[in-house]
Amino acid sequence: MSKKRILVVAQHYWPENFRITDICEGFVADGYEVDVLCGLPNYPKGEWFEGYRYTGPRRETHAGAEVFRAGEIRRKGNTNIRIFLNYISFPVTALFSLFRLHGRRYDAVFSYETSPVLMMLPAIVYAKLHRIPLTTYVLDLWPENLYAALPIENKVLRSIAQGVSEWFYRRSERLIAMSPALEQRLAKIAPKAQRTVIPQYCEDFYAQDVHDEALKARFAGRFNVLFAGNISPIQGLSMLVDAACRLKQDGRSDIHFVIVGDGMSRQSLETEIADAGVGEWFTFEGQHPVTDIPAYHTMADALFAALNDSEDVGLTVPAKITSYLAAGRPCLVSVNGEAARVVSEAKAGLTSPAGDNAAFYENLLKMAALSEEERAEFGRSGRNYYQANFRRTPLLHALEEFILNGN
Repeated sequence: MSKKRILVVAQHYWPENFRITDICEGFVADGYEVDVLCGLPNYPKGEWFEGYRYTGPRRETHAGAEVFRAGEIRRKGNTNIRIFLNYISFPVTALFSLFRLHGRRYDAVFSYETSPVLMMLPAIVYAKLHRIPLTTYVLDLWPENLYAALPIENKVLRSIAQGVSEWFYRRSERLIAMSPALEQRLAKIAPKAQRTVIPQYCEDFYAQDVHDEALKARFAGRFNVLFAGNISPIQGLSMLVDAACRLKQDGRSDIHFVIVGDGMSRQSLETEIADAGVGEWFTFEGQHPVTDIPAYHTMADALFAALNDSEDVGLTVPAKITSYLAAGRPCLVSVNGEAARVVSEAKAGLTSPAGDNAAFYENLLKMAALSEEERAEFGRSGRNYYQANFRRTPLLHALEEFILNGN
């Protein structure tokens, strides 16, 4: 019997740091043939990764998957106009890249839908032309995710964005939600689609303690709060600036914030920190390979996550939260909805409402005052919850079964 083949459509792929790369590696390891239609790597800085430019390379093999790259306008500078051009360029160029898949027969089409929803277009067209079931994994619900980053108030523009987004979701025969709350929202948008709930899994390497003595020595002597991930408008990192200002006012220099990652908001965040005169409370480590992150997790005394105060953003559990739970370190989170529920249910740390600076600062001081054993108990509880709910193997198999069979 010939192997089943899956066409995966995702704007972002290796060497960009998105979980879809690991998912595809899992598909290959489980015996499926995988083709990936994606863009050219330039996220998050908006510059081409080393070895890439607009002209290519347009076809590669990575970890057993065949990778077909469509052109896109890079996000250079991460200005609003450049991000808009990036958003609309990939679906158009990917649409014209579909002919490159001629003669390759697929059993399923899988769209890994990060922002923007427009990236689904080539998956929709290919699936409809070839009468193949399309499954979409909804990671960023549009247009709600757009509003969380860009406060669009014009009613006409909002109506257009709503209509376009819902049209895209209704074109999928199968929809995967990350949480029950998101599944309920999708049921209203696309009631005829098959739906299921499959949380984002966490790669196994996050669930390990990596003791890097040199790293520990660099940050020794202070209570270190780590943020690791994409620095974007939706992450609510201004909360750390407010906390640093309060620490300065209270004469506290024993608490320190370590930022690992990059993104469109890094420069504005650094400017905000400089303007507030609290630079000594922060260290920016820049972008690192994901395999470096467990060492930072192990070094940290607490792990920070925040999201903007938005009911719709609260429908999902970000990948950052699952990796924090796996890390076995106490969590300090300022979030609403599903992410807050998971951290509280896991007894993995202290939560405060999204956007509530005062409540977060109170939790920060409370966490710093706990004994090492009390914080370690938070970490153990979080890792146990990860083991029960977010392990890679069972969730990967659930993805495969739903994509190929709808079960």
